[in-house]
Amino acid sequence: MLLAISFCTFLATLAGGLLAIRHSGRRHLILGLSAGAVIGVAFFDLLPESLALTAQAFNPAHITEITAGGFLCYMMLDRAIPKHQGRGAVAAASLVVHSFLDGFSIGLAFKVSVAVGAIVAAAVIVHDMFDGINTVSVVLANKGDDRAAWRWLLLDAVAPIVGAATTLALQIEQATLGLCLALFGGFFLYIGASELMPASAQSAKPLATAAMTVLGAALLYLAVNLAQL
Repeated sequence: MLLAISFCTFLATLAGGLLAIRHSGRRHLILGLSAGAVIGVAFFDLLPESLALTAQAFNPAHITEITAGGFLCYMMLDRAIPKHQGRGAVAAASLVVHSFLDGFSIGLAFKVSVAVGAIVAAAVIVHDMFDGINTVSVVLANKGDDRAAWRWLLLDAVAPIVGAATTLALQIEQATLGLCLALFGGFFLYIGASELMPASAQSAKPLATAAMTVLGAALLYLAVNLAQL
């Protein structure tokens, strides 16, 4: 089931790439919704699960430190490559690495439970659509042609499947799994707050995109609570 769900990330990434090539009309509204969903996963799902799994072994303050570390590490990875200085291939490669980590987070979440895995997978699928958009955009912005954009898009689409498959061979203790979820919570907070929200705010209707972000977070809150019934 894990690999079948991770295949959905493949389809979502391709769909995002096609959107970037053919359409752009409602992109900012969808980016706002995606930002809220990704942030909601971090606050309402990953961090509470992490605290529950590590309650016997770690102080809650340690969990927040791990989350902060994840946020800062993802920031360094994201900013290590100048994305608009004639380095389209290198920038696209950094997005492929991000997508691998997305798939890895799905695999870890399914080790907690099917419900947690499904919620994280849903958020990653939405996010990966925008990974597809970004991959195509960065290649074309740096004077790459359509063939190069499609090559990088395919690599980006396959990366989450590889990341999810990697976790199948791992045996992780409960407390360690909780720490990993805290780390990925930091990743998701960075993706939502520092990538998706600023991108959505570039719309001519910032209040509309902000409302979509609130809606995305609310939908994830409802999804998490329904999954626990």
